[in-house]
Amino acid sequence: MGPGRRDFDELAAKLEKHIDRLPDYAQRAQEKLQRYLPSEQAGQRAPNPLRRPAPPRPSFTSVPVFAEARSKWERWNAPAAKLERRKRRASRAVTLWLLLTLLCGLFAVAGGLHFIVVGSSSEYLAVAGAVVFATLGVRSGLRLRQLNRTELPAADAARPPKLPSPKSAARAPMERLTEGEESLAELLRQLSAPSSLVGGESVEDARKTAAEAATALRALAERIQAIERARDSAPAADRKALESAVRNLLEQLNEGLDDYATLIAAAGRAVAAGSTGMAQSKEALTDATDRLAGLAIALREVS
Repeated sequence: MGPGRRDFDELAAKLEKHIDRLPDYAQRAQEKLQRYLPSEQAGQRAPNPLRRPAPPRPSFTSVPVFAEARSKWERWNAPAAKLERRKRRASRAVTLWLLLTLLCGLFAVAGGLHFIVVGSSSEYLAVAGAVVFATLGVRSGLRLRQLNRTELPAADAARPPKLPSPKSAARAPMERLTEGEESLAELLRQLSAPSSLVGGESVEDARKTAAEAATALRALAERIQAIERARDSAPAADRKALESAVRNLLEQLNEGLDDYATLIAAAGRAVAAGSTGMAQSKEALTDATDRLAGLAIALREVS
């Protein structure tokens, strides 16, 4: 190896060494710069531009397994699910007490008619058991009757359907739809107040159209999920066509959500508008309602 080659290798090694220490050089330069900054900026340490930012910490909600577990836990603790479990327990208790009452009664009758040979104490115990079990059965029946008459609050009764699986492409659009429904419901509630200058007919049309559009969008999301399940179990040669169908339906779903967002924006402008701009805001609300109604009709025809 000649002297020129050796000198080049040494120069390359020194260059790599200095490149590796560039972050430290930049940090030192920043520290020296802080000495000449004003006092209000001296306490703020500038970030090193040559250091890579730390990767974001993963969130449990972004993991599909944890998201699915959280969804199941929420469904388990829903008031409607709790009420249904109480009804099932009360019904089973009624069946159990009635069965025990019937057995004790048959045992007492059979002993009284001498169909079986039992002692007098056994007959008394059978009669006492029948009375006790009948009392418990009546109490369980009253409990079941009370549960059957229990009505859920309006917020729980109008709870939106469950979201798609976190693995589905329709999950994010349905989350967006749920948030949009909550925002639109609040805006329409304010527009339907007696002090609002927007007519009640326009607000009612917007509310009815939004409900129909949300139903059509959820039906479209269900179609996407069905195609995704078929794609996952289909042969490799057929998955490309199914994936293309999912993308096409997802584009329609996003376009529908954009129209839904237009109605929300129009309702927001109507709430914020004063008496001078109310006519224009009301017209925009009517136009957005008509556009969303056309979308709902088109989605129903396609499905």
